[in-house]
Amino acid sequence: MTEQSSRIIVGETEADLELRSGTIGPDVVDVTSLYKKTGLFTYDPGFSSTASCESKITYIDGDEGVLLHRGYPIDQLAERGDFLETCYLLLYGELPTAREKEDFVYRVTRHTMIHEQMSRFYTGFRRDAHPMAVMVGSVGALSAFYHDSTDIADPHQRMVASLRMIAKMPTIAAMAYKYHIGQPFVYPRNDLAYAENFLHMCFAVPCEPYRINPVLARAMDRIFILHADHEQNASTSTVRLAGSSGANPFACVAAGIACLWGPAHGGANEAALNMLTEIGTADRIPEFIARAKDKNDPFRLMGFGHRVYKNYDPRAKIMQQTCHEVLDELGIKDDPLLEVAMELERIALTDEYFIEKKLYPNVDFYSGITLKALGFPTAMFTVLFAVARTVGWIAQWKEMIEDPNQRIGRPRQLYTGAPLRDYVPVDGR
Repeated sequence: MTEQSSRIIVGETEADLELRSGTIGPDVVDVTSLYKKTGLFTYDPGFSSTASCESKITYIDGDEGVLLHRGYPIDQLAERGDFLETCYLLLYGELPTAREKEDFVYRVTRHTMIHEQMSRFYTGFRRDAHPMAVMVGSVGALSAFYHDSTDIADPHQRMVASLRMIAKMPTIAAMAYKYHIGQPFVYPRNDLAYAENFLHMCFAVPCEPYRINPVLARAMDRIFILHADHEQNASTSTVRLAGSSGANPFACVAAGIACLWGPAHGGANEAALNMLTEIGTADRIPEFIARAKDKNDPFRLMGFGHRVYKNYDPRAKIMQQTCHEVLDELGIKDDPLLEVAMELERIALTDEYFIEKKLYPNVDFYSGITLKALGFPTAMFTVLFAVARTVGWIAQWKEMIEDPNQRIGRPRQLYTGAPLRDYVPVDGR
């Protein structure tokens, strides 16, 4: 990283600030000394123009539709690698050798079981509890079960906590699903790969054997890869902010899950599926397109456009391919939702309105259809997102903890409330 200087002039006040350059991407003006030098704060609601940290993990170029993990394009990782290989890359910075991968897979696999007392923890929730509510509570409770990996100052404990979170999250999620539908919990199996194990825990029942479909397992693995990390999004920033206070990693990830639950973040694929269901058939698309273009109509096309990507979401291309593979494998040839999705995609890529506003289909557009075909109810969609994103949260948390310049997060504000005034007794008001 190179450092240069820049000058800010506000009225008669001048200040020299560092201009910092990363490996790739826009330069940033380091404003950490701005208040000291000028008495001014910056104002950036939503932090859309503010770099909150320095990171070596994920790079996004929204204008060009680029997503890199440690320098590797997301399409190469999803098409040629597997999820645990991506996990290793995010955590340690390099792709593993054959021996390193074998050891990593072994360690993750041997951490997939959760403390047996946690199975009774689930029964404290109402039967109709949303699985994400169960996830927030269950993951937060891990710190009550694993005291030996909550000392964030100990590198070994940080490593153990990282492995535990990646390994146990599928088990916790599968148990939330089983509890949601009233079926008995299914224990993890050490002879199955990560995605295979997750599908087995979700869909196996004690009364008959469950056959792992390699096409569906590969699709699940690919979905995990596509959602593994996405730079400083809302939930990742939440994990970092919680972690900056010194909170244990289980509490930080629980905070991330709570943030992910929001429909503007992790719930977007569910919203996209609901929209396709509302449209129903391809012949009704013009009606909804007209509504989307009407500024006075509150209707929005879900699954199009992205806060960062102003080009085609690079994950969407792989998700589209995966969606077709799953539907073909399951023999779903005439899925009305897919027909609506394909026609909407065609319109979005050719209609001047969509092109001008850069409303391209994003990963949520196809993932909802795929997860529905795999057999998951919509209530589980965000849970699956949390399973995948756990490694990103942990990698970002670990990087923050190990950063010598890390400080507790403390945003400033533009105060617009009442000025100083004196208290008046109640009988004088």
